Amino acid sequence: MDVRIGVSQTAKEIDVELPEGVDADSVKADLDKALADGASFWLTDKKGRQVGIPAEKVAYIEIGRPDDGRHIGFGA
Repeated sequence: MDVRIGVSQTAKEIDVELPEGVDADSVKADLDKALADGASFWLTDKKGRQVGIPAEKVAYIEIGRPDDGRHIGFGA
């Protein structure tokens, strides 16, 4: 599953590829808790690297499978 996070006051996005089997609902619950507490939102990617974003900097979050809407080539 891929998670794309928009950070306020920057044009860049943070893309994190999560390990297989991660539940989207648990990611949403963790984000909601971080936003409510004003804490950092932490994710661990499929290679074991950790990414932290301060909750007050999160502009948006997009959760989906890696192949959702991404087509390369003609006639996709």
